[in-house]
Amino acid sequence: MNFRWLNALFWGNSVALAWMWGLGLFFSVQITFMFGLQGLLLFAVPNALGLSLFGWLTQVVANRHAGGPESLATFFEKFARPFRLILFLYQVVALTLTVFALTKYLFWPLDLVSGPMTAIYLGMVVFVVLAAGCLFGEEFGIQRIKFGHGLFGAVVLLCIAVILFHLKPLVPENLGWGPADAKAWGGPTMAGFVIPLVIGLLVGPWLDLQHWQRAIQIHRERTSIRASYLWGGLIFFLLLLFHGCLAAWVLHKTGVADYGNVGLDKFRYAHQLVVQYIEGLPPEAKGLLPAAYFTFLGICVLTTLDSGYIALKWFLGNTIAKSQNVLVGMLPKRLLDSPIPTFFLVAFVTLVGLVARLELEYFMVFYASFFVGYAALAIARCFVPNSQQPLPQIRMFSLASISLVVFAFGYCTGANLLLVLGSVLPLVYVVWLVVNTDLLRVVTAKAGEVIEAAAHEIPAIKTITKTASAIGATHVTAPLPADAHSLSGHFEGKWFVYSFIATYQDTNSVGNVYFGMYGLFVGKTRELFFDKAMPDFDLKTTKFYILTRSFEHKFVREAREFDVITVKIRVADFNRKFCTLEHQIFGSENELLGKGKQSLLFVSSKDYSLLDIPGEVYNAFVPYV
Repeated sequence: MNFRWLNALFWGNSVALAWMWGLGLFFSVQITFMFGLQGLLLFAVPNALGLSLFGWLTQVVANRHAGGPESLATFFEKFARPFRLILFLYQVVALTLTVFALTKYLFWPLDLVSGPMTAIYLGMVVFVVLAAGCLFGEEFGIQRIKFGHGLFGAVVLLCIAVILFHLKPLVPENLGWGPADAKAWGGPTMAGFVIPLVIGLLVGPWLDLQHWQRAIQIHRERTSIRASYLWGGLIFFLLLLFHGCLAAWVLHKTGVADYGNVGLDKFRYAHQLVVQYIEGLPPEAKGLLPAAYFTFLGICVLTTLDSGYIALKWFLGNTIAKSQNVLVGMLPKRLLDSPIPTFFLVAFVTLVGLVARLELEYFMVFYASFFVGYAALAIARCFVPNSQQPLPQIRMFSLASISLVVFAFGYCTGANLLLVLGSVLPLVYVVWLVVNTDLLRVVTAKAGEVIEAAAHEIPAIKTITKTASAIGATHVTAPLPADAHSLSGHFEGKWFVYSFIATYQDTNSVGNVYFGMYGLFVGKTRELFFDKAMPDFDLKTTKFYILTRSFEHKFVREAREFDVITVKIRVADFNRKFCTLEHQIFGSENELLGKGKQSLLFVSSKDYSLLDIPGEVYNAFVPYV
């Protein structure tokens, strides 16, 4: 019997609970307070949709790359390298935001301890919350976390049932589409939040280590990532809808004036309004309501913290293990690859935020501005081939910082235009970055092809090209030409073409090119072809090697010292196991010097066992057949 659908459901529940962090948990209350049910849907729909799209598209990435159950893990290892710092910062801000929100909007309003002991009490709360996340993270691990979260999900369902039973009817007669009091919020209007929320929530999961680790583990278990995240998006949407509707119920039942506080920016915040309502009920009316609601909040936070602990342990362990940094080597490995120091950092930032009386939204601005550009570029590097250039770290960080300041200024002043600009600016820059690189590559390639083709037809151009090549070969300190195809080769239709000048070391005692050198010429051209066709191939992490099965060459004419040699190579044929490359060699006058072919086979990098043609090679070679 096929239980993959059940496994997908378990993972979907884990995905939903882990994504129900401080942002989803308490901001669903605040945005309902600000804009009513219309604001809640504006927040919930793109949030759940972004989660589902992440699973849908990572399934595409996993299927596109060879490697079976490990294909997504292998891809992420390469994909994450330029984003390592951003992935870490994203996780730190997410965990800090979550612990801060639970402490300020649950424990602080309860006012269990007052006076000088308040600071000590809040510090103890932060410590216990983080310690619980570490404990459950160590207890379950990524392989068993779906079962632990399955148990938590059942408890959450029970809590929701108890809450609904106590608060019936959940929908009062005066419940409307808009906010209970449109003037209570006092900050930017809903128009200013639409674009930042849609952009930030749709791209948000792509920098979350928790989701990447889950997607990799789901794929290892041969379960559909797509189905798991569709379940996760649906469950998450229902949780947001429940919590937001609960806030709307409280607002319309009791009135806005009873809840909320004025922040540093003079706007009114009401994240804790449900907590305050339940705490204000008479003892005989409370029943199991406080236990049910507070347990609901605690589980949503705990399932984020244990997931964050597991994801950080996985990510830091892999990063430190492969690091060649001298400073890293001087520090204890167990300290560097442990999430515990990161959790202490989270505790410190949380306590600073509590003392400074910050609000949840001050952390959220990072996700609507600073991280948007990085997330958009991460998506592009998954699906747009020409976005694989080195990450412009300084430019990306500078633009992200500018976007953050613009968005924060717009938020504090209520300027909707600046809110939109702060979210759109990094997105526009990433689009320009990808398109600009693509245009440059196309123009350079076409210019090289035109010059190369003309050199065979127009004697003057041929002389100039040959002279320039000779100068480049003789004077190694000369600057590289604008068209670097003479250095690394280029494509002419299906053929990969590489030209160079034969020198004294290539000749024998009578002055003609030694016969054995032609095989070396073909070998060098083949390696350059591989580099062009598979730019992401890394010998350190590859799961396969490419070996030569046979090689044959027919000699037609001789070449001599200082002749321009042009080698052309293309994929001639392939079957399930072997690939055949065809080559041709031409001289200075475009005369054929020789031709031949070679057969390639593919073996495992672990035990050299024969493999079928890897999907990565197949996808790279097919365009040139």
